[in-house]
Amino acid sequence: ASEADQLIAGELTATAQRQTAQAQLENAQLQLSYATLRAPHAGVIAQRSVQPGQVVAPGAELLVLIRDGRLEWRAELPEAELIRITPGVQAQLRGPDGAAVAGTVRAVSPSLNVESRTGVVYVDLPEPGALRAGMYAQGDLLLGALPARTVPVDAVVERDGYRYVFVLGQGDVVARRRVELGAREAGVVEVREGLQADEQVVVQGAGFLADGDRVRVVPASQD
Repeated sequence: ASEADQLIAGELTATAQRQTAQAQLENAQLQLSYATLRAPHAGVIAQRSVQPGQVVAPGAELLVLIRDGRLEWRAELPEAELIRITPGVQAQLRGPDGAAVAGTVRAVSPSLNVESRTGVVYVDLPEPGALRAGMYAQGDLLLGALPARTVPVDAVVERDGYRYVFVLGQGDVVARRRVELGAREAGVVEVREGLQADEQVVVQGAGFLADGDRVRVVPASQD
């Protein structure tokens, strides 16, 4: 009976030691997890703000991750333009190689910079093309589509601080017409006032014309 009691006591002691060892293992695993960083998505580390062994404060930025090779365009806008942007608005950028890059507004800054009075628009770029992190890029935020009357940029002549186009009239005689311009895009410019939709304007050599000059109309494909 005495030997049996000793064996039972030894078994209890061994069980307690095993439980202690298991608790120590779990604590070590927990401590190890504190030293391991796991990204929520696959990607490439673009920037590291800390060094191995460094003690950091809670909430400090440690790494910058480019998730799945995607980039984000951060556009600064004045307050008058910022209030017009909402998440989901489409954006169009131009890469360093000239290729178009499409994006979508992910978020809009809730506050403005007190000095510059500008806010940041965050645009997600799923396929950034030739763009790289840290590059400067310009782009357009597409708020909507409206019909517009446009002419080639070469058709506009600036004289005395005003902008004109030469409209083709009867007998191939041109008349100088003052116009009010709007947005420019891809070699054309919007004409807000001063031109009718069915009127023809001179494109080549408009800068050498005067009101009442006679011109020779040739197809656009000829030099």
